[in-house]
Amino acid sequence: MVTILDSIIERKRIEAEVLKRAGIKIRYPESHQHSLIQNLKITETMAIISEFKRASPSKGDINLTLNPQEQAKLYENAGAAAISVLTDEEGFKGTFNDLLEVRKAVDIPVLCKDFIVDKIQIDFARAHGANVILLIASVLPQAELFELYGYAAGHGLECLVEIHDERDLEKALAINASLIGVNNRDLKTFQVNIETTERLGPLVKEAGALLISESGIKSKEDVLRASAAGANGILVGETLMTSRDIQQSFMDFKVPVGG
Repeated sequence: MVTILDSIIERKRIEAEVLKRAGIKIRYPESHQHSLIQNLKITETMAIISEFKRASPSKGDINLTLNPQEQAKLYENAGAAAISVLTDEEGFKGTFNDLLEVRKAVDIPVLCKDFIVDKIQIDFARAHGANVILLIASVLPQAELFELYGYAAGHGLECLVEIHDERDLEKALAINASLIGVNNRDLKTFQVNIETTERLGPLVKEAGALLISESGIKSKEDVLRASAAGANGILVGETLMTSRDIQQSFMDFKVPVGG
């Protein structure tokens, strides 16, 4: 049975080939030396990676009216450690231009969140101002994960390596990933369970990596559970994209690291 994730990855590989055949000359902007890893190392409270996400395959439209620069400034002013930007157009109604607009608006790390399967996507992320890229362990063979991780690092980008189970964790640790995100959402079924962070978090911390808990963070209780599992930060999208009071939402989520 072909899943939505399978279809997305197949589409991404086709898109990457189209980009390569187009021979687009990529221009890289002036470098912005922002480090999410350093931000995570020095924070005493739960770091919040705030996401700009218009829509998703599981939720449909979330908020199509927000301006990326205005939302990014709200996030930064509220104390975001970084901003994640969805750049997949078909499934999430995002664009690389959203990434560029956010980069122009803020002075904190920016994460390009996409289904990256090819080096040219990393080039585009870098060209549009990303400091960090997402690599999803479950969709990449070990050799490809190693190659893309090394390519990104070699071009000055940090990598958030996303896992959902023990097999993914083994793949992440095999490439010495220093920043690992546990996605509480199963990308094959779209079911969300924060127990995923509670199960895998201690294993990530035991390996010495920094830990981000992703998806399904809606309340202070969720944040406390992530913190107790060892999370250095959380990635929050839908909750903030629909929040009527960003500052209050941040206050609700600001708990000490380690519970």
